[in-house]
Amino acid sequence: MYDKTTGLTHLINSTKYSLQGLKSAVKNEAAFRHELLLGIVVIPLAFWLSGDKIELVLMLGSYLIVLITELLNSAVECVVDRIGTEHHELSGRAKDQGSAAVFVALVNFVVTWFVLLMF
Repeated sequence: MYDKTTGLTHLINSTKYSLQGLKSAVKNEAAFRHELLLGIVVIPLAFWLSGDKIELVLMLGSYLIVLITELLNSAVECVVDRIGTEHHELSGRAKDQGSAAVFVALVNFVVTWFVLLMF
């Protein structure tokens, strides 16, 4: 058994691991870098174009969902690649479904922004 940290030590360690994960995604995942660049445009736009706090939260939230989904997709791809590089139907399905999740998050982003800005 291992020594499980709690309290402030746990918070510090968790934060360290999370920042390592973000750093790794920026370094190794081109799609994540592209989506971060998108944020340079859409975050200021959200503040400028939103009519109220609810719209702002929806606009920013739909963008953050894209980042979250991309991180999870990248994690799935890393695990699949760690298991083996040979073609396997289940590995392909896992990667395709992760990619589909990112696609759905991007559609959610576009629909959210479209509805809020056009209606």
